[in-house]
Amino acid sequence: MPIIASNFKTNHTRKSTAIFVNEVNDYLKEKNISSEVYVFPTATSLDIFDTVSNFIIGTQNAYATASGSFTGEIGTVQLDEFEIKTILIGHSERRHILGETQNVIAQKYEFYKNLGYKIIYCIGEPLEIKQKGIKSTLEYIYEQFIGIDINYENLILAYEPVWAIGTGVSATNNDIENVHNAIKEKINKPLLYGGSVKSENVREICQIPNVDGVLIGTASWKVEEFIKIIENTKDL
Repeated sequence: MPIIASNFKTNHTRKSTAIFVNEVNDYLKEKNISSEVYVFPTATSLDIFDTVSNFIIGTQNAYATASGSFTGEIGTVQLDEFEIKTILIGHSERRHILGETQNVIAQKYEFYKNLGYKIIYCIGEPLEIKQKGIKSTLEYIYEQFIGIDINYENLILAYEPVWAIGTGVSATNNDIENVHNAIKEKINKPLLYGGSVKSENVREICQIPNVDGVLIGTASWKVEEFIKIIENTKDL
C-alpha cells in the first residue's frame, strides 16, 4: 500500500484542520482503507485527534529541544501534549527559504531520532542542478545525507525536486524513476515522491518502480481532493 502524506505548510486554521482530519478519518473508517496516511498541520492546529491507527498526525517542524528560550519555535514539551511522534525534517522550503543548513538539519534529525520519532526526511535539487544532469543531481542529493543516520529504523525518505514543488510542473516518470532507483540502491527505506502531485497523476506516479508513496502540498489542502488521492491509490 502506498504512503499518502499531506503537508499543510502555512495553510488551514485550527477549526478547518479539525474538520479536515475528521472527514478523512471517517472516510478511512467507512471504506476500511489500509494505506498509511499522514497529515502535517500548522503548529497552531496540532491537537489530539481520535483517528484510526493508520492515520497519523505529525509536525511540520520543531526545534531540537524539550523547551527553552527559542522564540517562535516549539519543542517536545509542546508536541508531547498532543502525542505527536512524527516530524518532517529537511523540507526544501526550510532549507532554501528559511536558511536551515545541513548542520542544523542533521542536529535536528539526531535529536528526534534519539527520541524514536518517525521522521520523514526530505531531499531534492533546485532547477540549476537538475539541468546539469543526473550525476550532478545525485551528488547534490547525497550531500543532503551528511550527518544523517540512514539506517534509522523509523525513517521515511521523500524526494522532492525543488523545481517541481508548487509550480504545477511535475517531474517526468523517467526523472522520478532514475532518481528513485539510484537512491534505493544506496538506502533501502520507504521513498516518497513530492512535487505537483494531484489526484489526476497520483496513481501513475505511485506505480513507478521504487516509489512507495507521495508527499503532497497544494493538491492535498482540499479535503475532497485529498480523499480522491487516497481513493485513487488504495488498491495499489
